[in-house]
Amino acid sequence: MRNNLALYDDVADQWWSDDIRWVRTLKNLVPGRLAWMDRQIDWRDRAVLDLGCAGGFMAEALDDRGARVSGIDPAARAIDAAEQHARAEGRAIDYTTGVGEALPYPDQGFDAVVCVDVLEHVQDLDQVLAEVYRVLRPGGLFLFDTINRNPLARLATITIAEDILRLLPRGTHDPALFIKPTELRTALAVAGLEAGSFTGLGPRGINRRGDLTFGRLPLTAILYMGTARRPVDDAD
Repeated sequence: MRNNLALYDDVADQWWSDDIRWVRTLKNLVPGRLAWMDRQIDWRDRAVLDLGCAGGFMAEALDDRGARVSGIDPAARAIDAAEQHARAEGRAIDYTTGVGEALPYPDQGFDAVVCVDVLEHVQDLDQVLAEVYRVLRPGGLFLFDTINRNPLARLATITIAEDILRLLPRGTHDPALFIKPTELRTALAVAGLEAGSFTGLGPRGINRRGDLTFGRLPLTAILYMGTARRPVDDAD
């Protein structure tokens, strides 16, 4: 089975335990992503939606930066794990179970939407981007990452990461859902969002536990991050 999203619920009880290597990999991606995203926006006091939050790694990192965070994910057990961890930490993060194609939030409710490890999994990319546009305030920022669609990206993310190194469970991704940067720029424009800069994301080192650490890379051939903005003068 490809694009198996049930795996997030399957490990929900251990999400914050650091016992599962591939979950640690997802956690280790957060600092690398934010090292670049922090340069794009001042998070403090911003209303931010973490779209596809799973068990809350990115949401809590954004909360640490002073954002007012909401998180949404279709994996109900992962959302339960996120809520329990947030309560234990005394965090006021608003978690909801739901999908990107039908966000249960009012129009123009967020200053930023963060969407990592998500776009290559959704059923209707155009509808998700339309919803992102809808919930962003004029001038609001969309920050994302996803996987390029080409033979090298398939080799790296499926053959190596899933099948050989088991950095991710087999079946996590469906390469047919990977997105070329040119395609994503077109889809963003159709949704009414103005695409900004794109940059690569990938392994930059190994920590003391033997896990990969991540950061910005110059090439977008495999993983890439980017920004897009709802136009400032767009108040429809």
